[in-house]
Amino acid sequence: MQMQRLVSTESVFSSELGRSEKLLWSGQPRQGVFLTSRDASMIPFSLMWGGFSFFWEYKAVSSGASLFFDLWGIPFVLIGAYMIVGRFFYEAMLRTRMYYGLTNERVIIISGLFSRTVQSMQVKTLNGVSLSEEASGAGTITFGPNVYHYGRGSRASRNSPPSFESIADARDVYEQICSAQKGA
Repeated sequence: MQMQRLVSTESVFSSELGRSEKLLWSGQPRQGVFLTSRDASMIPFSLMWGGFSFFWEYKAVSSGASLFFDLWGIPFVLIGAYMIVGRFFYEAMLRTRMYYGLTNERVIIISGLFSRTVQSMQVKTLNGVSLSEEASGAGTITFGPNVYHYGRGSRASRNSPPSFESIADARDVYEQICSAQKGA
């Protein structure tokens, strides 16, 4: 059961639209904590990092080592805890403030926890729009060439192309983008 959103996606875009723009579609990424294919490489690494740092800190404290060694391991334990568990909740929190919109002129992505960031791309100049679809119909639409980064743990990489990540009915939205490109 999904909770009702307090803010409609259409109202989020009302201040962003130009006079001649019409909002064709708006939505948000899938909400909550979930795994993606990118987590397949990050989970083993985070478990190794966290396991070693927890072991280090346990041994330093239990062996009566100097205060320096006790304190030295704390940042590594915190990083390990974030990589193992915290990043999933942080990314879920980011997704609650992420909105996607398609107008007859632009693709718009609004995001940001503490400040509002608006990213806009003209539909007529979009290059390399691609669809990655799951069996459920959910998927990701990427705007621009796919760039693969080994070891990338965060879904919000600055080097990755803009995308509508984890949206419902991805193929329908993709087809609307293609239609908007033809009409632009």
